[in-house]
Amino acid sequence: MPTIRARLLVVLVVLFGSVSVAGVPPATAAPPPGSLWFDDPSVTVRDGRFTDAHGREIVLRGYNVSGETKLAENKGLPFASVADARKSATALRALGGGNTVRFLLSWAYAEPERGQVDTAYLAAATDQMKAFLDAGIRVYPDFHQDLYSRHLFDADSWYTGDGAPKWAVEAGNYPDESCGICLFWGQNITQNEAVKRATYDFWHNAHGVQDAFLATAEKTMRYVQQHLSADQFKGIAGFDPYNEPHAGVYDSGQTSRAWEKDVLWPFYEKFRTRMDAAGWRDKPAFVEPNLFWNANLDFQKQEGGLLDAGSLGPRYVFNTHFYDQKAISGVFMWGKAADGQYAGDFRTVRDRAAAARTAAVVSEFGHPLAGNVSDKAPTVLKAMYQALDSRLKGADWWTDPAASGPVLSGSQWQWDIYNGRHREPMNGNPDKVLTAGDAWNEEDLSAVRLDDAGKPVLRQDARLLDRLYPSATAGETVGFTYEDRSRDGSTTLTWNPVPGSLPNVQRLVGSGQYGLLLWRSDGGPAPTELHLPASFPAASTTVVSDLATVHGPPAYTASTPVGVAQEPGGTGSRRLLLTAPNSGVLHYALVTNGATAPSADLLAAARSELAAWAAKEVS
Repeated sequence: MPTIRARLLVVLVVLFGSVSVAGVPPATAAPPPGSLWFDDPSVTVRDGRFTDAHGREIVLRGYNVSGETKLAENKGLPFASVADARKSATALRALGGGNTVRFLLSWAYAEPERGQVDTAYLAAATDQMKAFLDAGIRVYPDFHQDLYSRHLFDADSWYTGDGAPKWAVEAGNYPDESCGICLFWGQNITQNEAVKRATYDFWHNAHGVQDAFLATAEKTMRYVQQHLSADQFKGIAGFDPYNEPHAGVYDSGQTSRAWEKDVLWPFYEKFRTRMDAAGWRDKPAFVEPNLFWNANLDFQKQEGGLLDAGSLGPRYVFNTHFYDQKAISGVFMWGKAADGQYAGDFRTVRDRAAAARTAAVVSEFGHPLAGNVSDKAPTVLKAMYQALDSRLKGADWWTDPAASGPVLSGSQWQWDIYNGRHREPMNGNPDKVLTAGDAWNEEDLSAVRLDDAGKPVLRQDARLLDRLYPSATAGETVGFTYEDRSRDGSTTLTWNPVPGSLPNVQRLVGSGQYGLLLWRSDGGPAPTELHLPASFPAASTTVVSDLATVHGPPAYTASTPVGVAQEPGGTGSRRLLLTAPNSGVLHYALVTNGATAPSADLLAAARSELAAWAAKEVS
């Protein structure tokens, strides 16, 4: 789902939630190619973190798939075919480094007639999900909606929506849509009376529309559960019930916090009950607070964050979005983003999740790649990924790594292979066929497109998107940082250089990329895993760790402390595996592609420096 489109006011999207109905259980599928004995895609929430079947901390990283769901051209599906879904999944893993997708679904196409679920749509959506699950990519679906429904908008409107089916709109007899003087589509959320009244009616179950949605969500989830193999279903990480919820209209005297407590949270409890009934009892609901709870424009910010919901975990995940409204406005932030720009914003997400005793995910973040603020994208995205990795700005990381905090999960908006190649009749208007960008309200945020040969290619710097990150930590993460050396034009962005106090580490890294993970091991046999970007081929990768120091890590075996293996799914993506047999011990691992052939003396000196640094900085 997208972002705030624009410059001045911000706007975030509103989506729905999930997909499923009924069916015949398929035969058990073989694990994805490249799977090892410890590869189990199941995700649970424990002690405020995502964990797998071995108790390892899991980081979910990837993209939203895809805004194509909001369009009519492929009838509410992310892809025109399963073949396209497979092509996209392979590229997402191999080019974009993703291990998880937020998979968009359409209520309008799932229930085109009231009370009648379209099983053909659910079958097609489930088959497309399988393309990602079979590529070793976890999935969490969501019924997407923005501005409630496209059926609220006139054929010649400047704007459109997505989400609710036509019958739900016709039940409300809403006023003719008009946003007045609106420069950006998101302003419709608070200025378009048709959108506001329809949204209000949904939350108050006018005409039974919320009951109908919940019934369709349950049927959809049941369908997905029954039409995936048991192994495939393990890869379903949870369900996102509703995108960027907003009241539409507050009742007299009602505050945003009271609305969350009295209206939004009861809806989530109903959705949770539907999940349980559909066979999703062991999957968490990825619940979002009020849309504007963490807006970074003071005049848009509204109190929220599910403050009155109590302890959420393990059946709920704190799920939020973040877009830099100041940067998108083109007015409130003139320059580029800088080191640590979003540390405070993402610290708020971490702290809120910790207070709610659950895991957190930033299920949407991004920045326009076209238009008059697109020049900010390289720095804005780098700063957002930096804030996902750590609570600290790069300049502070080496002097206080223990304050780095948990690594956040996140899904960038978006991954749409049809970017720039759409054929979308906006609001059904054959005289207004959109082809540019994402073909939705002038958005252009896709990280990928197809070249003239039909091959997926990145539209952003691969150094930014295909990142080193700890996908599974056997124990507790103490701190993590990654210097991606991504570019802003011809300028290399280095926000976290190795300090001069570690001259041998500095020499080893040179001008290369590097990541550094600190963790306390749990003593289990399953290893710690870091995704290795394509820019880290095994022959050019150096690992300096208390477990072992090696240039060109060997293939993984159970007795190899530092090794490399394929990631599950057969996409060619790779991972670094670190095995620490002890429990409660602080470990460190520096991973770099800097030096081409480091000497044994340099490796030993770098290890000595890191050991002394870790002992000094982490008690």
